[in-house]
Amino acid sequence: MKSNVGGIDRIIRIVAGVVLIALAATNTVGWWGWLGIVPLATGLLGWCPPYALLGFNTCSVKEAPKS
Repeated sequence: MKSNVGGIDRIIRIVAGVVLIALAATNTVGWWGWLGIVPLATGLLGWCPPYALLGFNTCSVKEAPKS
């Protein structure tokens, strides 16, 4: 599992996930707020399955040259 989520993208995902979960926990929004678990998890892991399927990569980590 190679990282495909970069720095700013990760921060946005983590913040959005925490905000959605907090809103759901305080009953400010409906049950859909618990979907914040998804961006939180992808932000913490640094890997997003849809990005992998579609070939997106916001991570600036370069692969080591093959010898």
